[in-house]
Amino acid sequence: MPIDRPATHPGHAPPVDDAPVRGAPGRPKDLAKGAAILEAARQMFIAHGFDGASMDQIAGQAGVSKLTVYSHFGDKDSLFAAAVRAHCEQKLPDALFAASPETLLRERLLEIAGAFFAMVTAPESVAGHRMLCTPKAADSSLPEVFWEAGPGRVQAAFADLLVRRRDAGELDVPDPVRAASQFFVLVKGDLHARMVFGCTSAQCRAAIQAHLEASVDLFLRGYATRRG
Repeated sequence: MPIDRPATHPGHAPPVDDAPVRGAPGRPKDLAKGAAILEAARQMFIAHGFDGASMDQIAGQAGVSKLTVYSHFGDKDSLFAAAVRAHCEQKLPDALFAASPETLLRERLLEIAGAFFAMVTAPESVAGHRMLCTPKAADSSLPEVFWEAGPGRVQAAFADLLVRRRDAGELDVPDPVRAASQFFVLVKGDLHARMVFGCTSAQCRAAIQAHLEASVDLFLRGYATRRG
């Protein structure tokens, strides 16, 4: 089993990567180890599915002990949720949902649409989507865990952006939460489904930009403030 804490000797300072940082209540956590565990979990879940990926495998891939994995994330469900959340935060960072009044609304929506579509059509995301569609996963709590950690977080951040743009007079959005859901459904469209089914042709790739622009324009025709 990998050993994640090198031995120290009297009078010697501990290694830099053992310096504690704030983590879950009750015990300081090592940020670098946490990141390594999340990356290992992402790789193992993609390669082996949720049931096929063991905490031993994830610990070995991360170069830490299984005890360290549990001390950081508690259990496999929580680790899966954290890995999904970290992946979404990396691909769709909070800065992308900042108000940024200097950025034109259509431009900002296209940025979000592009980043979102790239994320959900990446090979690891397609693999995760297929995993969640299996009968075994569908009958478990996994889809709900995934939704709360990934799409739910993204839609909430986008709804907040819609509220700020509405308050600035750019949008007429009676129900920002519903509008956020509609936006991402539009952005995925049938092109995402085709890619999940395995379409990687140049024709599919060439259609992406036109699809994103048409989706954003349709959303704005429904919710942009009428002027004049």
